[in-house]
Amino acid sequence: MKDRVREAVFNLIGPGVKGKHVIDLFAGTGALALEAISRGAIFATLIELHLPTAKNARTNIENLELGEICRQVNTDTFYWAKTRENFESKGPWLVFVSPPYEFFISRKRDMVEMIGSLYEAAPIDSLFVIEADGRFDFESLGLPISEKKRRSYPPAEVGIIVKDE
Repeated sequence: MKDRVREAVFNLIGPGVKGKHVIDLFAGTGALALEAISRGAIFATLIELHLPTAKNARTNIENLELGEICRQVNTDTFYWAKTRENFESKGPWLVFVSPPYEFFISRKRDMVEMIGSLYEAAPIDSLFVIEADGRFDFESLGLPISEKKRRSYPPAEVGIIVKDE
């Protein structure tokens, strides 16, 4: 997620980050999770398969001395979402779904199923922030997402889903 999009997302969710357990799928360097921690999230789980990128995230966590409240998991995100192996929820979730955009095309079914199953498992008051590009139809998720919770930052399209029931 580019810096300007990340800033806009955090402006949109505002104080909704406080007290959340961040799940950063496709975490990359961990920028989203670490930003959420700085804004009041209580714990972060970062999922990243690519080892060199995961190493950068680990270095960022260590440099910020956040090892007690950040857990990094080096595995395939789709596998982790199915098993949630060694995952212990620490309250409502803030789930960042910011994969390579191509996944919404080449792995659309996997993406829709993963987001849906995580939504079903999420505690009430959880938030999902999904970043795709214009090729992805957010309606295909079948989840409650209002136009007020959709933003366009070309090429990024961001949707925010709140689990309130």
